[in-house]
Amino acid sequence: MINLVSDTVTKPTAPMLSAMMNAAVGDDVFRQDPTVNTLEEKAAALFGHEAALFCPSGTMTNQIALKVHTRPLDEVICDEMSHIYQYEVGGYAFHSGIAVNLLRGENGILTADLVDQAVKPLYDWLPKSTLVVLENTCNKGGGSIYPIENIRRINDVCRKRGLRLHLDGARIFNALVETGDTPQEIGSLFDSISICLSKGLGAPVGSLLTGSRDFIAEARRVRKVMGGGMRQAGYLAAAGIYALDHHVDRLKEDHAHARILAQALAELNYVGHIRPVQTNIVIFDLHPPCTPAVFLDYLNRNGVAASAFGPQTIRFVTHLDVNRDMIDKTVQILRNYH
Repeated sequence: MINLVSDTVTKPTAPMLSAMMNAAVGDDVFRQDPTVNTLEEKAAALFGHEAALFCPSGTMTNQIALKVHTRPLDEVICDEMSHIYQYEVGGYAFHSGIAVNLLRGENGILTADLVDQAVKPLYDWLPKSTLVVLENTCNKGGGSIYPIENIRRINDVCRKRGLRLHLDGARIFNALVETGDTPQEIGSLFDSISICLSKGLGAPVGSLLTGSRDFIAEARRVRKVMGGGMRQAGYLAAAGIYALDHHVDRLKEDHAHARILAQALAELNYVGHIRPVQTNIVIFDLHPPCTPAVFLDYLNRNGVAASAFGPQTIRFVTHLDVNRDMIDKTVQILRNYH
C-alpha cells in the first residue's frame, strides 16, 4: 500500500530502531533519563531557547503552551485553519478556559495587520487578547509556509501590544529546508515553539516544547497534570535525536514528490482547485459528480491510501516511506481514473 494519508504513518528505520534499543534510560519524571535530557538540551540549543520539554504529542505541547501563556478569560488569536482550533478538540476552552479569536489569512498565513487589528480593547465584557499562535507549515492551508519577514512583523506587533507569540511548528523543518532560514532565526521570534518528531522526521512518538527556563519549569508541571509524565522515555527520545540528526535534509525529497503529484493532478479533468504546494502536502478539490468516497475507494482498490479533507476535497501527504517509484505509480493510477 502506498500510504499518502499522513506523514504520521511512518515506521522507524532500521538505524532509528537500533538507536532506540541501545538508549540509556532512567525515570524522566525524576529528570533522570539521560537520553530525554540530551534530546531536550539539543532541541533548546537548536532554536536558541533556554530549555525544552519532551511530550507524547504535538497536541499536548500546544495545549501546555496555551495553558502557561494565558489565564482564564484571556483569548488566543490564530488563523481559522489553525490546528489548535480545528483538531485539538476545543482544548483551549477545556484546559485553559480561554476564548479563540479566529482570523482569515491566506491559506492559513496571517499578516501583522490582521493580528494588530484583532487585538481587543480592555473592556470588562471582552476577553483579554494575550497570545498569538502561528502554524508553520499550516496543515489545512496545504503545507503553506510563513515567510520570515511576516513573522518578524507579527513579532513586532506582539511586542508593541504586550502579546506572547507561540509557534505550532509541527512541521517547522519542512518550512526551514525550503526557506533556508535557521532554527535560531525562527527561535528568536517566538516565546515558545512546539516541534513534532513523529511527522516528516519519522520518529514513532513525541513532540518537544521549547522556551525560557521559567516557562518550561511551569510547562513541566502542566505536563504532569495532563498525564504526560513518562518514565523510561529515553527509548522514544533516542528516536527523536536520530530524526533530528538524520531526517531533516531529506524532507526536500518529500517536497519534490508532492510537486510531482500536484503537476499530474493539474492535468486531470476531474480535479478542480489545487492549493499551492510548498512542502509535502497536496490538497485538491474534485469536480462533481466525482466524490471523495468513490475516488478514495478507487485509490484503495489500486493500492493507494489517502484521506478526505472536506466535502469535495482530498489530501495527499508525502513522507520518508514513500519513494519515487511509488509516486510514479500513483501518478499512473490517477491518470487511469475515469
